[in-house]
Amino acid sequence: MFRAMAHRLLLRGKMSVGLARFSAAPSSQRLAGKVAVITGAASGMGKATAAEFVRNGAKVILTDIQDDLGHAVAAELGPNASYARCDVTDEAQIAAAVDLAVARHGKLDILHNHAGVAGRMTMDSVASLDLADFDRTMAANAQSAVAGIKHAARVMEPRRSGCIICTASTAGVLGGVNPAYCISKAAVIGAVRALARELGRHGVRVNAISPHGVATPFGLRGLAELLPEASEEELRRMVEAGMNEMGGAVLEVEDIARAAVYLASEEARYVNGHNLVVDGGFTVGKLIHMPDPVRSE
Repeated sequence: MFRAMAHRLLLRGKMSVGLARFSAAPSSQRLAGKVAVITGAASGMGKATAAEFVRNGAKVILTDIQDDLGHAVAAELGPNASYARCDVTDEAQIAAAVDLAVARHGKLDILHNHAGVAGRMTMDSVASLDLADFDRTMAANAQSAVAGIKHAARVMEPRRSGCIICTASTAGVLGGVNPAYCISKAAVIGAVRALARELGRHGVRVNAISPHGVATPFGLRGLAELLPEASEEELRRMVEAGMNEMGGAVLEVEDIARAAVYLASEEARYVNGHNLVVDGGFTVGKLIHMPDPVRSE
């Protein structure tokens, strides 16, 4: 009898140790002690992610080209947040943001490549594709992500630890009305897949998040270019209802921020080379447009 009781107690002890691996830190401190740089963090999803990182215990350097907004957000988030200007189309400025984190905090644990542009939304046909706009969009969205991965890896590899997150889009999964944007975001997903294996061998994880449509000023500006006669409220309804497959739920910036916290945390320690699609199931199917019946003469 005593042997059976001892066996049961041993099993309970093992279960407690196992469960402790998943609950050692309180939910509000999932990034405790970590240092992060987030590009494009002065507004929208980037701002929400910075706030969620700070709430979860990280020290965050917000970067953007909207200096007044960036400084205001950093002040609002408190002493664990600071702001630095970074134009992600300039590799030297990305490298400087990474070096600033190391100089200020001694390390860089998380780089979130979030900054980007929508590019020109209107296009009659592929024949009217503006290649200068295409180059600008690729530089801001795809090339900047690769540069961010390059320079974050430079300081993360020697420590054999780190997490790089790149913001892609469901537009990079499905395609859409803006070829330059869709191609650039597909390239971001491709960069993550191309580099994750190499960096994973050095203890550095690289993943993407693909948000669906969120009614941020960034997203609404793009739609307004396509539909200049629509009101802001009409555009908002188009995003929140017309692009939504989840009954009773609307995608918010905080949903994307929480996805980023997960990928940056130890809970995702074995997640590498993944594109986390946050779309309520939108990309799992599409409407079938039946062709008109062929009538015989």
